[in-house]
Amino acid sequence: MQVMALIYGDASRWDAFSADEREAVYAQYRAFSDEARKAGVMAGGAELASTRDATTVRVRDGESLVTDGPYAEVKEALGGYFVFECESMNEAVEYAAKIPGAQHGAIEVRPIYVDPAAEGAAT
Repeated sequence: MQVMALIYGDASRWDAFSADEREAVYAQYRAFSDEARKAGVMAGGAELASTRDATTVRVRDGESLVTDGPYAEVKEALGGYFVFECESMNEAVEYAAKIPGAQHGAIEVRPIYVDPAAEGAAT
């Protein structure tokens, strides 16, 4: 099964880190990524740019409404994600607990929906 591990954290905390503190966190993420890749669990992932760089699009009555910024002001924002290929949700949760952001933020683990009607369809 494929799952997404969505990494939520307090961006103001990250903004307050020194360059050395940020590099230490990146080293933890590199180590985790290497471990998950070697285990054959890592299917992908990326860090997201700051919510300051976000653009939100809504369509209402056929009209696109575009605003600068995230869809909502929240303390913990989505900062990145991993896609895991796991045998079970329990295995996915075990890997999510190893993500460095789990130590000070939250990791939402959600199965990736597979449309049964689309399985086996030509791409």
